[in-house]
Amino acid sequence: MSDYSINTQQVVCVAQFVAKEGKRDALVAALASLVPDTRRELGCIRYELNVSVEDERKVAFVEKFVDRAAFDKHCAKDAIEHYFHNVMPELVESHHVEVFNQVIV
Repeated sequence: MSDYSINTQQVVCVAQFVAKEGKRDALVAALASLVPDTRRELGCIRYELNVSVEDERKVAFVEKFVDRAAFDKHCAKDAIEHYFHNVMPELVESHHVEVFNQVIV
């Protein structure tokens, strides 16, 4: 028997962004503007914005939602769509988004 179980309901998203040269502060401000409304969304458990201690151009969201449906609804919101299509091209050099099922240890 293993020492862990996988919670197939809750999802954790790690969204990492690398700001274009000289655009880090603008990127952080743009991403920070998404936090208050997202934290009020039904199904949002955690939504935090982080800046790397090793590379100041790297920024990451760690997000946790009650299930995949709540996460998908979040991703379909106008503010998120607007960010990815309009804001991100100006501020982000590269990005990587990955969604996980939570493992409870």
